[in-house]
Amino acid sequence: MNYWPLAGIAIVVIGFALRFNPLLVVVSAALATGVLAGLDFVAVVEALGKAFNDNRYISVTWIILPVIGLLERYGLQQRARGLIEGVRGASMAKLLTIYLGFRQITAALGMKDIGGHPQAVRPLVAPMAEAAAEKSHGELDDASREEVLAMSAATDNVGLFFGEDIFFAIASILLIQGVFESAGYPLTPLELSVWAIPTAICAFFIHGWRINALDRKIARTVKTVAAEGGQS
Repeated sequence: MNYWPLAGIAIVVIGFALRFNPLLVVVSAALATGVLAGLDFVAVVEALGKAFNDNRYISVTWIILPVIGLLERYGLQQRARGLIEGVRGASMAKLLTIYLGFRQITAALGMKDIGGHPQAVRPLVAPMAEAAAEKSHGELDDASREEVLAMSAATDNVGLFFGEDIFFAIASILLIQGVFESAGYPLTPLELSVWAIPTAICAFFIHGWRINALDRKIARTVKTVAAEGGQS
């Protein structure tokens, strides 16, 4: 068996670890995999071009970027902050935990594009989480503010990643099914999806704990900064 085509996986891991351009890393991995599998270089490029042409409708999603830009220009983030500031008992931990559950459930039902960084996290979730943290703990320093924004993005990632595998028609489930079937283990997509549920539940509780841990850390940081400011 020829294991050289698996070098594409190493290229992806190393490229992402070194923070190279993701598009360059993925294309390089695809080219390396095709060539090492014995395909002609031109044939590999043709396959990539055909795949892009067959799925060119995906580029329509770029239309959302100017739309989000216009909404932000006219105060979408400020509206989101104002909304969460008016909710009694709102906190960053509660908000992000609810969004985590929402993201997992909708992804499990196949609606994986209902959230996302450009259309949900940046204009809505992140400013709402930031406002909730300030409402609970007071003015945030720059480091704590960046941690809130990063946790908002991470929550979307975790919710999508561990929720979408429950949907049996997702590409990752079909890929896993193909690998198992080629190894002599015939499994249905539904069987694989069912076994993704325990992982999703564990991911929810683990990341929920991380969200609450960050909320407590920010509370301690704000108190420390306030105390140092009072002494000075």
